[in-house]
Amino acid sequence: MLIRNFPLFIINLLLLLASEKLCAQEREFKIVSIAFYNLENLFDTKNNPFTFDDDRTPEGDDVWTTPKYHEKLQHLAKVISEIGIAEIQQPPVLIGICEVENREVVEDLIKQPDLQQYNYGIIHYDSPDRRGIDVALLYRKDFFFPKHSQSRELLIFNSNKSNKRVYTRDQLVVSGILDGETFHLIVNHWPSRSGGQAASNYKREKAAALNHKIIDSIFNKEPLARIISMGDFNDDPTNSSFKKILETKKSPKNLNLHQLYNPMEKMRKKGLGTLAYRDGWNLFDQIILSGGFTTKSYETFQYYKAGIFNKKYLINQNGKFKGYPFRSYGSSGYQGGYSDHFPVYVYLIKEVPSNSSYKEE
Repeated sequence: MLIRNFPLFIINLLLLLASEKLCAQEREFKIVSIAFYNLENLFDTKNNPFTFDDDRTPEGDDVWTTPKYHEKLQHLAKVISEIGIAEIQQPPVLIGICEVENREVVEDLIKQPDLQQYNYGIIHYDSPDRRGIDVALLYRKDFFFPKHSQSRELLIFNSNKSNKRVYTRDQLVVSGILDGETFHLIVNHWPSRSGGQAASNYKREKAAALNHKIIDSIFNKEPLARIISMGDFNDDPTNSSFKKILETKKSPKNLNLHQLYNPMEKMRKKGLGTLAYRDGWNLFDQIILSGGFTTKSYETFQYYKAGIFNKKYLINQNGKFKGYPFRSYGSSGYQGGYSDHFPVYVYLIKEVPSNSSYKEE
């Protein structure tokens, strides 16, 4: 959609362009949002004998019943439908999600009244994760057209003498067309910090190495490719998985096309986070962009800004965990919230040519 209906947004954008010594007359831009959301154990109520989902059944420790399941679906749909609404009046065209049990729960999610009107499609593969949780990509079928997708297996083995495989989430790779432009997306949910950050660090470095391999393979086939890697990485932007393996940059200035920009690094340094634990915040949920999104050539979609969607209703207002994300389950059982993570998003902008026949929706 065009941003002409948002006068303050236009003024800010024109000031930005003027500061970069670009033409400062009024110009029209399309703007879209891309988001990521950890859905905190979106499980159905059925027992899968091949995964450790026993707690998420009516007979399990969580007493996970159909009414609770449907309430969680309604809550998550509300959140997704409101990302971007305040500024661009449209929810994300693409949203990566994680901690979903199977395709069926994702289908139930997009059928919710808050989402049904947006015609979301699903790209999902089953992962070998022991908990039975996967990643997936939702895309608005009226805007994004998938061309290819695959699930890339993450092979990790314990660092102790047992050398047993650690079964975790695959990395989802999707290529498709958005408004005539090719996008490559990677949806991640890297291994947790179970056992401690230091002891588990090698697992996330392995995940980062796979991410790096995927990105390199895309660039080898398409040197001008534009790539977005998003997910719950279980690491902060300054951890070794990002700075040593992926070599992400905290500034979008002067990047070459094959370097990676992480807009969440500056947020982390300001003390912002997407999840809280023991009175401390982490920013595990991130969206990383390749250098092609930072050239400021507005003939194609370019990075504009990033944010954490942390509206008041997503924050616990009372009790011991006041200020934390208002989750659906906690140590005291069912809480009726949303997720233990806040979603994150980026806005991309693209100039509408003055002679374009593009019409406002």
